[in-house]
Amino acid sequence: MRGTDGILLLNKRPGLTSFEALAQIKRALGTGKVGHTGTLDKFASGLLLVLVGRAVKLASWFDYSDKVYEGTIKFGQETDTLDPEGTVVVEAPVPSQEALEAVLPKFWGNIMQAPPVYSAVHVEGRRAHELVRSGEAVVMKERPVTIHSLELLSWEPPLAKIRVRCSKGTYIRSLARDVAMAAGSRGHLVQLCRTVVASFTLAEALNLATPGADSANTAAIAAALRPLDVAVFAALGIPGMAADEETARAMIQGKPLGSLLGRLTPLPGETLTGDVFSIAVFDQAGGLVALLNRQEQGSGWSYGYVYGSVQ
Repeated sequence: MRGTDGILLLNKRPGLTSFEALAQIKRALGTGKVGHTGTLDKFASGLLLVLVGRAVKLASWFDYSDKVYEGTIKFGQETDTLDPEGTVVVEAPVPSQEALEAVLPKFWGNIMQAPPVYSAVHVEGRRAHELVRSGEAVVMKERPVTIHSLELLSWEPPLAKIRVRCSKGTYIRSLARDVAMAAGSRGHLVQLCRTVVASFTLAEALNLATPGADSANTAAIAAALRPLDVAVFAALGIPGMAADEETARAMIQGKPLGSLLGRLTPLPGETLTGDVFSIAVFDQAGGLVALLNRQEQGSGWSYGYVYGSVQ
């Protein structure tokens, strides 16, 4: 990939919407083709993965990755938005630490979760928050999510700091609500920071200068833009294969894979099995040539193009 194609790890400040964060990237790189892989609420901070140029086509691979958050729940009050920007709608006693610790294991594993009514989830063709703000009553359907781990980091009543590793689609605001109710209380999230997406960490992310420092931000953003190289796909758990010059050229031209697959060689350290779902193909210079996915074909399956340099 060339020019402004790539991925950027950004540390979003609280008080800034994800859309506003993208606007800074667009101005700095001079392109409107920018997207992110999972919105952070305005009050939240942390790791925002920004895809630039043709990398936007790969958003779903990043979006489906597990994520890690650290957040603070305030017990005793639930707000309509389940965050600090909302209005308190119900109050309840603050639980004991013992009561809180007793319910946390109930949220490990595969659970059903109702997203917040103030969210971008679509309900009958419209976003839930739009319906609520127009005065309509909204009932959010529960959906499956996975909580890989849920830890209590500190307890200073009425505040509990937690760390969560979870699947795509998990709302930490909803988790705060449900944990509080399970502990015989009510609660809302007052602080949230996303620290990990796939194997990308907040420690790697770019911290932008204060608003108005456009020249400093432009230089920092340009320097932080990463190509879609082997390391990026390794972080996503997608194995890589190398193509010689002739094979890479054929793939870039979108020619049928057929015998081309047999001409690929695993990158050093890669061990490929027959049931690998996705494969990233690189040329001899380490540039991304194509991303291949398993696709159903008659009674069996084969690999097909998902992304190619000319697509």
